[in-house]
Amino acid sequence: MQKITTDISAAVKALNRDEVIGLPTETVYGLAGNALKSEVVSKIFAVKNRPFFDPLIVHIGEISQLSELVSAIDPQLQKLMNAFWPGPLTVLLPRTNKIPDLVTSGLPKVAVRMPAHPMALAVLRQLNFPLAAPSANPFGYVSPTSAVHVQDQLEDQLNVILDGGDCAVGVESTIVDCRNNIVHVLRLGGISIEEIEECLGEKVEVELSSSRPAAPGMLDQHYSPMKPLHLIENQNQIPATAGLYGVISFGANLTGPIQFELSESRDLIEAASRLFAGLRYMDQQPVQAIYISLLPEQELGRAMNDRIRRAVIKSKGI
Repeated sequence: MQKITTDISAAVKALNRDEVIGLPTETVYGLAGNALKSEVVSKIFAVKNRPFFDPLIVHIGEISQLSELVSAIDPQLQKLMNAFWPGPLTVLLPRTNKIPDLVTSGLPKVAVRMPAHPMALAVLRQLNFPLAAPSANPFGYVSPTSAVHVQDQLEDQLNVILDGGDCAVGVESTIVDCRNNIVHVLRLGGISIEEIEECLGEKVEVELSSSRPAAPGMLDQHYSPMKPLHLIENQNQIPATAGLYGVISFGANLTGPIQFELSESRDLIEAASRLFAGLRYMDQQPVQAIYISLLPEQELGRAMNDRIRRAVIKSKGI
């Protein structure tokens, strides 16, 4: 059986058989299964080797599905959903008993989003259940942005990997919560803080990491390559004794023996779509270390810098 396929019906059949599949979204590829069955959700954790205290995102194909999954929707979050769904925005909402404890790690709120990728939506709209779908990679490693990335890491554990091409956004969804009528950004992602604040007409709070996460993707150690990754400010900080090294550059701000360019034109959207691919590329090269600088701290640059900092933390073994 060919695992990588564009056959949506094959993906739907596998999911109805309680299998876990590789699913394309506009952000990254997901490891998807029936979100309403604890035994299927357990498979997701097992395949990904993900700790059970790190909750999952539930993906829906229609707004009408929310009535069974959540008990209330904050007006501010409803406004954001109206503006950015389908799209890379995840909202935390009080869950109903339909959602297994395993999905939320026992927490009272569930993370929900509606992906914008046409193949993901097509699959979701042919199912009578939502999908739990963390990124389709071993826990802590670089998120996949193509079907081949999923196959390289999880091929032996999946029968179906739906090929939707390279991900257009390339970083995970932004996660938001609302407490005491204030919107909190829990994870930076494909929707920028500026876009959220413009939509709401007010400032938001930002809180990004936790050892006991309230939402997916809040752990400090995340998104890391296998090779040592070093955060530097400029070319002069690469030691003369570095040996064979690689650089991930933005507008050619760094150069090295092996180089991956995020965006020659310094386009943050292009860079975001290539960040995880760059980390993965460097892992496949015979380099002893990888060097990278932060991007402009604005719009998608914030989300990429968040991923870079977390990858560097894990690389140092902190």
